[in-house]
Amino acid sequence: MDGQTDSARGDWGPFGRPLFEDPQARRLSRVGVVDIGSNSVRLVVFDGAARSPAYFYNEKIMCALGAGMPETGRLNPEGKARALSALARFQTLARGMELPPLTAVATAAMREAEDGPAFRAEIEEKTGLRIWVIDGEEEARLSAQGVLLGWPGADGLVCDIGGSSMELAQVKGGQIGRRVTSALGPLRFKDLDGGAKAREKYIRKAVKALSDKLETTGDRLFLVGGSWRALARIDMERQGYPLHVLHEYRMSVDSVLETVKFIEKSDPEELRAKCSLSSARMSLVPYASEVLREVLSAFKPSEIAISSYGIREGLLYEQMPQQLRDRDPLIEACRFAEAKDARLPGFGKKLYRFVLPLFEDAGEARLRIVKAACLLHDVSWRAHPDYRAETCFDNATRANLGGLDHSERVFLGLALLHRYKNKREGTRFEDFYGLLDPAEQQKAEVLGKAMRFGSMLWMSDASQDGASLAWDGEARKLTLSLTDAASPLFGEVADARLKSLAAALDAAEVQVVLEN
Repeated sequence: MDGQTDSARGDWGPFGRPLFEDPQARRLSRVGVVDIGSNSVRLVVFDGAARSPAYFYNEKIMCALGAGMPETGRLNPEGKARALSALARFQTLARGMELPPLTAVATAAMREAEDGPAFRAEIEEKTGLRIWVIDGEEEARLSAQGVLLGWPGADGLVCDIGGSSMELAQVKGGQIGRRVTSALGPLRFKDLDGGAKAREKYIRKAVKALSDKLETTGDRLFLVGGSWRALARIDMERQGYPLHVLHEYRMSVDSVLETVKFIEKSDPEELRAKCSLSSARMSLVPYASEVLREVLSAFKPSEIAISSYGIREGLLYEQMPQQLRDRDPLIEACRFAEAKDARLPGFGKKLYRFVLPLFEDAGEARLRIVKAACLLHDVSWRAHPDYRAETCFDNATRANLGGLDHSERVFLGLALLHRYKNKREGTRFEDFYGLLDPAEQQKAEVLGKAMRFGSMLWMSDASQDGASLAWDGEARKLTLSLTDAASPLFGEVADARLKSLAAALDAAEVQVVLEN
């Protein structure tokens, strides 16, 4: 065992060196942001690998600052009191965590209310928190940056709905294009005189104005905001979808429209309880659904994806140097996890080289998942051996990771499960396996069993690869080559694991070659 980290050992070739220990990245190792919205006030503290951070602390208060504003033009008095109390608490928490000054932004309610400037001044006087009141286009830009935090190089249309407004931003190749804002937050129109027909007319007119300003490309639609996430959770419930991770959850237009109908026909309280939604959030979902139906009709997206990353993550992205923005969020997070939790930080690099011959025909998208698995193969070693395999699967599928869709989560989880366990049957995760076809399940098993075998071949010399694999797919022949120094590592257990890998590959022949 060498115990060295990758940063001391050169480059990964096309993957590059990890940046989480770079001074510019370390500056972002713990950052607190506050989002003062029309419906909620939230503090998020990010921590860890800056490109794909963990949520060190996350607290939300449903203040409904924008409730009643269409009639009064002023902030909700009860909401102001709750918001002021929450912000005082957030400042105290930040001091206790020894954070840099909080970055605080306020959106539609604060920027449009008659008493918004006075309330901003009151907050600053009583809490010391400086607030940045942003306009709609800036709100759209920050939300789009949040999407780019999780989807580098994203193409499509970002749609962020809040309590009092809805913003759209075009993204292409990781760059933010045109941005527009509208008064389509549910608090704006839910109580219109005339009921459903008046709302339909209001929404259609507002969406038409948006579509006149933005090109309709038929690209992916990224949905940002609590109401959209609640709708996606209901879509999961309607379809019996097993993996309740909202980030990168994909929906078709037809599926969304079916869910909108489902919401209209369902008892709101019963649906709220089944989906674990707050009453305040559930009360806005039917109105947000009406907006989404019109947005889909106007912009005709090819696919719909939920982004849990929005304005708060966009504020973090705003502080990143370009070098850090360009990194793969999945790989950076996995490398951080290996450096922090693995018994042998840096061995993932050697393991990746070891298993790579089994994936010579794999594309770049699959190889990044192979690499992520190798980096994570040992981070759960502290779990009880009887539960280690399931812990690995659970962590991979439910972890807060960007740049990973649901099928990739399950592939990664299944590979890590097989890192510690030969059979996948009989676990509590069998419903998840259906997100992969049988061929993909088999490839995940091969990766897991290759890591399970390769993890037994630790060498004390970090510069030396004592073992290598070769796979001839046509002849179905698996070859293990061992140096003299590594040959003592190939004991009975290692031999059994090699045979298990060969069975997963459906190998006709297994050869062990000793090299001088």
